[in-house]
Formats: sequence, C-alpha cells, structure tokens
Amino acid sequence: MRKNEEGLILIPKYNKYIEYMIDVILKLPRTEKFNIGNEYKNIMYEGLKNIMYVNKIKINERMYYLNKIDVELNIQRILLRIMVKNRWIDEKKFNVAINHISEIGKILGGLIKLYGKNNTK
Repeated sequence: MRKNEEGLILIPKYNKYIEYMIDVILKLPRTEKFNIGNEYKNIMYEGLKNIMYVNKIKINERMYYLNKIDVELNIQRILLRIMVKNRWIDEKKFNVAINHISEIGKILGGLIKLYGKNNTK
C-alpha cells in the first residue's frame, strides 16, 4: 500500500456514512433536525475535513488529525445514543449508524497504531 492510500481508505467509507446519516437527520422531528441534526452534520463535515488533512500533511503530524477524528467519532456515538434514547430514531437506524462508525473506527485505530509507531522512532 502506498503512503497516500492509507488515509484514502477512510474517504469512501466516511462518505457512505455521511450519506446515510443525512437521510436519518432529514427524518428527525422538526425541532431536533435543526438542533441536534445541525450539530451532528457539522461534526461529520469537520471529520471529513480532518480526513482530507491526513492525506496532505507530513507523516509526523498526522497523529493530531487522527486523534481529532477519533474524538469526533466518539461525539457522534454519544449523539446517536441521545437520539435513540429520545426515540427520534429507531434501533435499526441506530445500529446501522453505529456499524458505520465502528468500521471507520477500526480503520482509524489501525492508522493511529501505524503512525504512533512511526512517531516513536
């Protein structure tokens, strides 16, 4: 695998996740669509921006952005739990979204391990 391909793996998976979540957010109750929905979308777009940065910066600076993406995924997990607890989304949508986040998180964890080892050398 070439250097730039590692981060690129995340882009299509994250894009698919964003497309799914936009559909979910559009079906939220009106008041929540503009509150938690906007917050959720902003966090997703910020995560996508950080994934793009990972491909463009020096290898020794990538850990900063990988950690930011990890924090954003954790925030999204919490917001999803709030949505399902308040019955704004059903369990099926929750499980699909959590599975998307989990898959992205596994790739991200591998990248963090890879670049974490490279930073200690």
